[in-house]
Amino acid sequence: MTEQLPGTHVPPVEHEPVGGPDAITGWRRMHPVTPALKGWRILAVVVGVVVIQSENLRDAIDLRHGKTWLALIGAIVVVAIVGFAYSSLAWRVTRFAVTDEAVHLRTGLLFRQQRQARLDRLQAVDVVQPLLARLVGLSELKIETAGGDGSGVSLAFLREADAEVLRSELLALAAGLRRPTGAPAAPLSGQGAVADVDPGSSTLPDALPAHAPFDAAPEREVYELPMPRLVVATLRSGAVPVLVLVAAGLVTAAALSGDIGVIFVMLPAVFGGAAFVWNRVNQGANFRAAISPDGIRLRHGLTENRAQTVPPGRVQAIRLSQTPLWRGKDWWRVEINVAGYGQGNEAQRDTVLHPVATRGEAMTALWLVLPDLGVEDPVALVDAALDSSGNDAGFTGAPRSARWVDPVGWRRHGFRVTDRALVTRSGRFWRQIDVVPHERTQSLAIEQGALQRRLGLASFVLHSTPGPVAPRVRHLAAEVAAELLDEQSARARTARATATPEQWMRAVGVPTPADRSGSAPPAGPVEPGPPGPSA
Repeated sequence: MTEQLPGTHVPPVEHEPVGGPDAITGWRRMHPVTPALKGWRILAVVVGVVVIQSENLRDAIDLRHGKTWLALIGAIVVVAIVGFAYSSLAWRVTRFAVTDEAVHLRTGLLFRQQRQARLDRLQAVDVVQPLLARLVGLSELKIETAGGDGSGVSLAFLREADAEVLRSELLALAAGLRRPTGAPAAPLSGQGAVADVDPGSSTLPDALPAHAPFDAAPEREVYELPMPRLVVATLRSGAVPVLVLVAAGLVTAAALSGDIGVIFVMLPAVFGGAAFVWNRVNQGANFRAAISPDGIRLRHGLTENRAQTVPPGRVQAIRLSQTPLWRGKDWWRVEINVAGYGQGNEAQRDTVLHPVATRGEAMTALWLVLPDLGVEDPVALVDAALDSSGNDAGFTGAPRSARWVDPVGWRRHGFRVTDRALVTRSGRFWRQIDVVPHERTQSLAIEQGALQRRLGLASFVLHSTPGPVAPRVRHLAAEVAAELLDEQSARARTARATATPEQWMRAVGVPTPADRSGSAPPAGPVEPGPPGPSA
């Protein structure tokens, strides 16, 4: 049984600007160094293939004849030249423009394409600096919009300062502000006005005037992740101890059997574990969060710096999770669903609000997304969600009959409804708490298996946008699940009808960019704390 709530469908990003391509002015190219940064990837792929096939090459090539290796090196050089040439031509035909309504991107050397990312569907704006780009002071600007995978726009590469200025402008335009009359279309550093440039001209400027009509919004740091905690938490995550146990078992088996070939069986697992540890440390290094009128600002990364900005109201759901080995330290991982980030490896990196949070920091992260939990004592609510079981602290838990289908964790299954959100909990050893604002509910469903039907049980499912958070309450009494479905559907409709507009700055009466700059917030980090009470 599934119910789709009205008005919850997220339309795809349009790919054709209103008024046609010729109605848009102010087209510009990426930075001239872009072909060099993109061309090396083709060379890296070719070299990687050669290395992988090196064993076959040794069998096929007589090492005494150096001319064969010279021919191979020459082929790699030719491929590199072709790759860099193609990247240069692609850079020549790639252009972008920013209007009050959308970001437009023209790409394609053989097959031309023009894409449009509507700012009223903007979900997040990220400034990414891969290692090579950081060395030359360039950044990639990623614009995530609602509409699923492939709906965003990537501008690679821009000057670092230009990317920051453009990000501020896009967030301001998405918030409902408009440029003053006569302001440039995209205020980046450099020389030359762009608004009057012919889109078909072969002499497009690489930058815009330095006077920006939108100042960068001030920010205030909320929390920062210490590197030692990140390393220790990664080593104490579930995958690493399991890998150590498996490796110890294989070494013991090899010692007892006298066959060292058994050890080689664990090499793929060792490489996988090492990759897991490196990715967690690399992505979570230097992690810090700040608040600003633009939204939540996240910065992290070791070899690749990322600066994410998630505007207010774009977070669809939030999850706090804890592994058994984190229980003693009371550490929690905080993740969010944001429309546009989708799924996959990148989504696992981009949807983290705090990699390893203390309880106080986890509450602060929850406050960043949902400052009003709809209860008088939000601290008690969160503590109960993290620690309680059964019907304690106002939660509705699974009935005793649920022990037949989940004898270990049935006491932890439960939910609590507040005026602002639905809070669910689950997991006895791997604990997890999901919080979904009522207005962010996409659809609802009830699932019931054969054994559940016989025991009078059912699972309540709340569908959110793609991401790590998939809220559900398992093994409720069937009548409780049906009642929750009806009541939550009504709450979601009411909440969506009274929700504030997506253009948040216009909604609160911010008419001009000058009002946006304001005065800077107090310096220094904010002490970790719980979500605030109802306003």
